[in-house]
This record gives sequence, structure tokens and C-alpha cells, in this order.
Amino acid sequence: MQRRYNSYNRTPVRRNRINEEIQARELRVIDNEGNNLGILSIEEALRVKNEKGLDLIEISPTAKPPVAKIMEYGKYLYQQQKKDKEGRKGQKNEVKGIRFTVRTSENDLLMRAEQVDKFLKKRYKVRIQMIMKGREKALSDFANQKLEKFLSLIKEPYKTDQEPKRFPMGIFMMISRK
Repeated sequence: MQRRYNSYNRTPVRRNRINEEIQARELRVIDNEGNNLGILSIEEALRVKNEKGLDLIEISPTAKPPVAKIMEYGKYLYQQQKKDKEGRKGQKNEVKGIRFTVRTSENDLLMRAEQVDKFLKKRYKVRIQMIMKGREKALSDFANQKLEKFLSLIKEPYKTDQEPKRFPMGIFMMISRK
């Protein structure tokens, strides 16, 4: 049996019009050095790009008049990919986790707080889990005090994304950098 290919999974490729594909009659043209050549007719813009031996790329088709740039198309694609990658760089959604129990010693809490500081500096979200077993679950006041003590050990400024909440194994909360 042959597997079907789902076309809805593909992301549409947004391709800029180049050279003769451009349909506007007049364009605001920018040359490869970044100088504004002004508003030119499409024929004049194509003539200028032929003289320079480069491509005419429609940058902003919705502007009045549309903006086009004279440069190598491959170089333009490379710059766009680089810009997209830069934009995605700042969007870290990865969550790091720290777990400790009510019985965790002071020094171990300090080490875990330092680890949380490192995660926050790298702009990760941090899930803090306090694991409680058996009778410890009945001592919620003591557990909340321990959690507050742990949060006071964190030196990096943070904001609470999710307030401390009970779950079957104990208490958890989410924090991220301010």
C-alpha cells in the first residue's frame, strides 16, 4: 500500500517576484549599494539592472509604489534566511526542570538555585518541582515555606509564569526571566 503525501503539512514558500515577473508599472528602485534611484518605470528599472548584471527583486509588493531592489537573487535569499534565523534565535520555548524534595539539604538547594540562575541567564523557562511522598503531602505549610526559601536563593530576576500548584507528586511552578 502506498502512503499518501499530505500537502497540508507543507508550509507555503513565499517567493519574491524577480525581473520580468514583476507586474507593477512603476517601482521605487534601490540599487545594490542601498542608494534610492527614485520612482522608475518597469522598463527603465529592467534596463538599469541589465547594465549592472544583477537581478531586480520586488521587496515590498504592497507599498505604493512597490519597492524593488537591484541585487543578486541568491544573495537576497541568503540574507532573508539569515534574518529569519536571527528572529527565531530569541524565541526559546524550551523548558528546563529542577526537582527537589522537602528533605533536601540547604547546600543542595543552593546548588539547584545556581542551576536555575544559569537556565534563566540563557532565557529558558524553568519548571520547579517539589516532590512529596506519603505523609509529607499533609505538611503543605512546611512545603510552601521550603519552596519560598528556594525561591529566595535564586539571584537572577524572574517572573512567575505559573503560580505554585499541587499535583499528585507534590507542588510545581513555572518561572522565566524578567
